[in-house]
Amino acid sequence: MTRITWRPLLLTAALLSSTAPAWAGVPDRRPPDRPLGFGPATAITQAQLEARFDALLDPADQRAWLKQMSSAPNQVGSPHDKANAEFMLAQFRAWGWDAHIETFNVLYPTPERIGLSLLGPHPYTAKLSEPAVAGDATSTIRDGVLPPYNVYGGDGDVTAEVVYANYGMPDDYKELARRGIDVRGKIVLTRYGGGWRGLKPKLAQEHGAAGCLIYSDPRDDGFARGDAYPDGGWRPADGVQRGSVQDMQLYPGDPLTPGVGSTPDARRLAIKDAPTILHIPVLPISYADATPLLRALGGPVAPDAWRGALGLTYHLGPSTAKAHLTVQSHWNQQPVYDVIAMIRGASEPDRWIIRGNHHDAWVFGAWDPLAGNVALMAEAKAIGTLVKQGWRPRRTLVYASWDGEEPGLIGSTEWAETHARELQAHAAIYVNTDTNGRGFLEAEGSHSLQHMVNQVIDGVADPETRASVGQRLRARLEIAGAAPHATPPEKADAQLAAAGGDLPIGALGSGSDYSAFLEHLGIASLNLGFGGEDDDAGIYHSRYDSFDHYVRFGDPDFAYGVALSRVAGHIVLRAADADVLPLRFGDFSRTLDRYVGELHALVADMRKATARQHRLLDSGAFALVSDPTRPVRPPARESDMPAIDLAPLDRAARRLARSARAFDAAYARRAAGGFAMPAARRDELDALMAGMEQALTRPQGLPGRPWFKHVIYAPGMLTGYGVKTVPGVREAIEGRRWDEADRYAAITAGVLDGYRARLDRITAMLAQ
Repeated sequence: MTRITWRPLLLTAALLSSTAPAWAGVPDRRPPDRPLGFGPATAITQAQLEARFDALLDPADQRAWLKQMSSAPNQVGSPHDKANAEFMLAQFRAWGWDAHIETFNVLYPTPERIGLSLLGPHPYTAKLSEPAVAGDATSTIRDGVLPPYNVYGGDGDVTAEVVYANYGMPDDYKELARRGIDVRGKIVLTRYGGGWRGLKPKLAQEHGAAGCLIYSDPRDDGFARGDAYPDGGWRPADGVQRGSVQDMQLYPGDPLTPGVGSTPDARRLAIKDAPTILHIPVLPISYADATPLLRALGGPVAPDAWRGALGLTYHLGPSTAKAHLTVQSHWNQQPVYDVIAMIRGASEPDRWIIRGNHHDAWVFGAWDPLAGNVALMAEAKAIGTLVKQGWRPRRTLVYASWDGEEPGLIGSTEWAETHARELQAHAAIYVNTDTNGRGFLEAEGSHSLQHMVNQVIDGVADPETRASVGQRLRARLEIAGAAPHATPPEKADAQLAAAGGDLPIGALGSGSDYSAFLEHLGIASLNLGFGGEDDDAGIYHSRYDSFDHYVRFGDPDFAYGVALSRVAGHIVLRAADADVLPLRFGDFSRTLDRYVGELHALVADMRKATARQHRLLDSGAFALVSDPTRPVRPPARESDMPAIDLAPLDRAARRLARSARAFDAAYARRAAGGFAMPAARRDELDALMAGMEQALTRPQGLPGRPWFKHVIYAPGMLTGYGVKTVPGVREAIEGRRWDEADRYAAITAGVLDGYRARLDRITAMLAQ
């Protein structure tokens, strides 16, 4: 990545007074540059505002709210879910926000009957429940707790042999085929990890399986990672990961109202016609319940990489006895409650800065999502106090606590679809959080926001080290890059961190409430959260995601909850009050250059791999190394690889780079003068800048999934949450759809040229 140097900020002694920002006194920090979007005078005022905001954040608030909101089952349709929404509504109003609850009725199936048993000479009936744990008060609650299940799987009653498919990803099915194992008519047993859970039953269904089971192997999130709960934070033997298996790679939200809000007058699909609902039964199970099934498997021994941490020999199957799987659901509508709060902007009220986190959970949800939700509430309380003290944001603030995220990003998607025209006309930035733990900040999002994020995290102190959050991240990147087995990207990031340039933020795929804003509507978005040192991953989506677990193994003193409020809050405040919106488009251009380079490398690597595979097949090498007592067939022959024409992307990226340099120069000249310009021109400039992300969308959407309209960021069709950058081109290459790759290289280049033309308009306006 191109090195970005830091420019010194001219500070007065006032900034080091009692109103100094959070970075004051942080050791070994380089001096910050002026906050992006601010002139010299307004930068001083902003630093004082952020210091006042920080002083209003109290970890005791977050602790009390988390304990209350995680005290009862909190899934969609539960009484406590509604009670939490009403509690937040009352809080927002008391803090001075104009707040309301917006309700949507959506399809939300819940289990009526589930069952799993192993038949044959060693019968076993799965418990399919999670027992109480000593020291965890809410684990004793039974009323209102739904049993472990995967929402939007199909109903079914299946008796069949079992086949083990590792993580159940595409390459795993190729390995099964090489060993002569067919999953048609079988129950596929997969383990969590290696890819998004919803892909596991989807791929099983596509391969003809009759049912799918997903279990948590202790190698991935149990005793192989650390002591199991309650001795440690990791998943106990009976812990089960619930979760959605909706085919969200097509579209998230209510399965029956794709692309439109699920309002009372919305036209709804019949359940049988909803493409995101699976047809085979799916059930998540614990490793205690999976162990008898794994022991019953015959057939070949599983490859090394497929073996978990259970004390048994992992076989592929089929099983020596059949299993009986039953899933029957209530296919009902349920309400979701979005809490929406607003403070109208003083001088630019039609420009919205949106901040969101969801509040629904699979059971109690202390870590996921309430740890992030209470950080959002703390920000809202502090902002309300600032307003009561006389401050007013320049632009309008919208704080939202979404419902229905867990089953399929439902609350945020339905709200965004319902208000799509308003949002595309007014929304400038969306800032999302979800879980929050302890350790290092993780930040992903639109790269036009990258520089602002870097400035903010270099101004917030890490609670453990008192260095800045940014400084701690730099140290982590440098150490990772110096490791003996560091990858080339890790080494490149380490060099960048050592040189002092901006740390790169990640690209967004899916998995939380930013999807509708970024990938459907084209609104610049961020996703933020601390983690890496907490032991919360083992209780993900289980009944053990509780207050008692979180205060032992998450963020015990809520110091990182306050740190998250500071990072997200400072971003919101800067976006709200900057003289012009704090977006820097050269960072996107440089990131795009990297993505285009990755596409060239992908083509070159695939060409080499294809030639190598063909040579090995033609020489009979696979037959020569196959053990006749454990036969493994050669892989299927990959298609020949023609020339791939990425030249349109190369040209578009070069043109954009020139325009981005011109914008940076014009922006710097304007910033030096404090962005002095008539109010009408400033509003027009902000409108153009806010719409830049929309210029990266295409109305027709991506191949086979028109809901996803962003041509640079999207969740992968075969990764789930994981991002695919330049997805129309990248996924076509990876899928060996050569004509489609050429076509979408040209299409994406055309979208980039439109983005560049809009940027040139902004540059011309800055030069006036």
